[in-house]
Amino acid sequence: MTNILVCDDDREIVEAIEIYLAQEGYHVIKAYDGEQAIRALKNNEVHLLIMDVMMPRLDGIHATLKIREYSSIPIIILSAKSEDADKILGLNIGADDYVTKPFNPLELVARVKSHLRRYTQLGNLNAENNAIFRAGGLVINDETKEVTVDDEPVKLTPIEYNILLLLVKNQGRVFSIDQIYESIWEEEAIGADNTVAVHIRHIREKIEINPKEPRYLKVVWGVGYKIEKQ
Repeated sequence: MTNILVCDDDREIVEAIEIYLAQEGYHVIKAYDGEQAIRALKNNEVHLLIMDVMMPRLDGIHATLKIREYSSIPIIILSAKSEDADKILGLNIGADDYVTKPFNPLELVARVKSHLRRYTQLGNLNAENNAIFRAGGLVINDETKEVTVDDEPVKLTPIEYNILLLLVKNQGRVFSIDQIYESIWEEEAIGADNTVAVHIRHIREKIEINPKEPRYLKVVWGVGYKIEKQ
């Protein structure tokens, strides 16, 4: 059973989301503020979290920050705000995706399926054609889904892992923002610049000694990103 935690202080929205997710065979766990969401995560096996931003007691921003201290499950942020700054904030705090209210329930379900598929692939330790990929001191074990830099473990979210794996598998090749987005999110890249840039920055902060002078993940100005051959 795939468990999805839906957290929103508007109970009607939670009930509506539950109806659509239940039709797809998902089990919905409900919470109505950030504190309830954190307790639900600790007491249940949760595979994906849908989190509203504006809530009483503990809002979605601070709840997501706390959750990211110990969990890498996919998080989709819901908010009535549509400005780019708010989308970037959602991604900066560790969310994997951002959906603006009002939203099409079928689009939300499609995004849920997409993130669950990537999360399942990341956790599948028995996948075929497993391999170890190296770029100098950066090592990705695609069998155990572990990443190390100079033998030190690096904790990545599923999106970050898949971006890094794509680039490491193709060392020296430059990928445009649109190519990265379409490869990882498996949908047309429309306004993907901020989304990809935020995840790239997070990866750099985790794998580079000095993110401002990266050894591995390089930008090719006006073109895209690549992993430098070591």
